[in-house]
Amino acid sequence: MFELPQGNLFIAGEWEPGSGAEITSIFPADGTVNRIFHGASREDGLRAIARAKVAQADPAWRQMLPHERAKYLYAIADGIEANCDRIAYIQSRDTGKTLRETALLAKSAAGTFRYFGAVLETSDEALTVQRGGALTMSVHEPLGLVAAITPWNSPIASDAQKVAPALAAGNAVLLKPASWSPLVSLELARIVEEAGLPKGLLSVLPGAGREIGNLLVEHPDIAKVSFTGGTETGRSLALKAAEKLMPVSLELGGKSPTIVFDDADIDVAVAGVMFGVFSSTGQSCIAGARLFVQRSVYDRFIERLVSSTRALAVGHPFDEETQVSCMVHPDHRDSVADFVQMAKQEGATVLCGGEEPRGNKYQGGAYYLPTILADVPNTARICREEVFGPVLVALPFDDEADVIAQSNDNDYGLACGVWTGDMAKAWRIGRAINSGTVWVNTYKQFSISTPFGGEKDSGMGREKGRDGIRAYMAQKSFYFDLTGQPNPWSDAQTGSS
Repeated sequence: MFELPQGNLFIAGEWEPGSGAEITSIFPADGTVNRIFHGASREDGLRAIARAKVAQADPAWRQMLPHERAKYLYAIADGIEANCDRIAYIQSRDTGKTLRETALLAKSAAGTFRYFGAVLETSDEALTVQRGGALTMSVHEPLGLVAAITPWNSPIASDAQKVAPALAAGNAVLLKPASWSPLVSLELARIVEEAGLPKGLLSVLPGAGREIGNLLVEHPDIAKVSFTGGTETGRSLALKAAEKLMPVSLELGGKSPTIVFDDADIDVAVAGVMFGVFSSTGQSCIAGARLFVQRSVYDRFIERLVSSTRALAVGHPFDEETQVSCMVHPDHRDSVADFVQMAKQEGATVLCGGEEPRGNKYQGGAYYLPTILADVPNTARICREEVFGPVLVALPFDDEADVIAQSNDNDYGLACGVWTGDMAKAWRIGRAINSGTVWVNTYKQFSISTPFGGEKDSGMGREKGRDGIRAYMAQKSFYFDLTGQPNPWSDAQTGSS
């Protein structure tokens, strides 16, 4: 297949060995080692920050006209598309995702860079409404240095959603990928280098959060942090940012409800619910992990859902027939298994799954069967905490008021799915649910043009959309006097000396 990145770090445009803690990247389908290399140390990070500061302050970049900057984003997009198969292979080796999914993620990343290039081509500043004797306007300028901290579950797509708008805005970016999936981000650095981006404007620094992550958050020259990951880490990051009065974007965890009404198309709903929670082996912040089914159709729907879930193909990520692949790491597989065991102790009934698959083809891999649990209340821990695996909890509901109350009775507010043939009902439910995204008769559909983010413990701020660039810029206002007169109380007007 394709050769994996060697493990050198991309420090402000230069490939250098890291001097931090050792990182072991494994292929979770069989436990074999991809690469062992040293991640970024604090000293590596300081060097990257210093070089980035110089590169970003260069007027050739900071004051570059938007349509000229767009050319770099288009070139990066072209490079990703040209290397799509290679990127897909590397990400599958890193994360265990199927090649089908990682190829789509690579294409999505290319689309993200191309979209923000197009936004640059069409982005306007604004003359604000004149309310006095001055011409007023608003302009946007780069923040400076941006730290992008991305998760292990979909690194190439997450990297692009942060790096592309931050570069488009005229910043320098220091990207810290997760230690469980560092290789595809290093591949992105190679593509960015080949696209000709000026040196210093991008660094890729895989490493320990306590070392390189804390440095990026706490360093005075970092003007913004964009973070996707766990809620507790995000909360800690926000506290550190508050001490600096630094803006942050936080895309955190979820325990998203999917709601099936008795007038829903059962075939569409069954397929959508399964895709919403079992695709990506459930390793998705927006996974529809709490299923609410109207009581009048609950038994019939669950029977169909369980039967269809048992028929899902669980297998190797390189097998074209695989629908549910391995998990990212054996430690994470064990964490998911612990959640299921805890639910059983709470009284949950395992309707399907609830264990590792058996057979030689799963030997050494971090596999776990798609699991459906029932017979626990919405107050059970399995309904409250993010499992981040292929585990679904099914609960009945009576009417709209009941399902709205149960859906909102949770610390998270990231996404929601509604399955119904009544669009007025879907609108009412969608407006009443506390979440950043609502899908109606579908799930996990995305568009780079549509903002994404969460509420409550699911985070703050939004990514994507035309305003995604503005999130990485500072707004500045101008007043140009049109009267030629001094301020009315000044000595110049009164003639006094």
